[in-house]
Amino acid sequence: MAFIRHPKDFYAGLLFIAFGVAAIFIGSGYALGTAARMGPGYFPRILGILLLALGGILAVRATRLNGVPVTAFKWRPTLVVLGSVVLFGFIVEHAGLFVSTVVLIVGASAASHEFRWKEALASGVFFALLAIAVFVLGLKLQLPIWPPALYGPH
Repeated sequence: MAFIRHPKDFYAGLLFIAFGVAAIFIGSGYALGTAARMGPGYFPRILGILLLALGGILAVRATRLNGVPVTAFKWRPTLVVLGSVVLFGFIVEHAGLFVSTVVLIVGASAASHEFRWKEALASGVFFALLAIAVFVLGLKLQLPIWPPALYGPH
């Protein structure tokens, strides 16, 4: 594929096109409606068309601009981030939203070669407070904020 000068943009364009086709295909089973009275299929189809256009622009642009080659896929960071998310899911009921969010952020941050404990912990606390504000206070989800063991017997 010597005509592809910017592989990252080309593959991103193909990915956008694939999601656009999927959105149009999924949305085709729903009524379209009109711009004034949108049906349930209106948004997926419009989004799919926009994704197709953006993907096409990126793919064509990748044949004209020079870019760096795609590097080899790194499994370790992917597995560390996915493991952090899975761990969050397992411990959120037992450790509470605050503790499990901090563990998630610090754990996922460890996937980077630029990992720093203080920054990761500060980010974890910030995002834990944000998660509590959004999900517990704002959306009224029934999630324990702190480990239930701190509350004592029910």
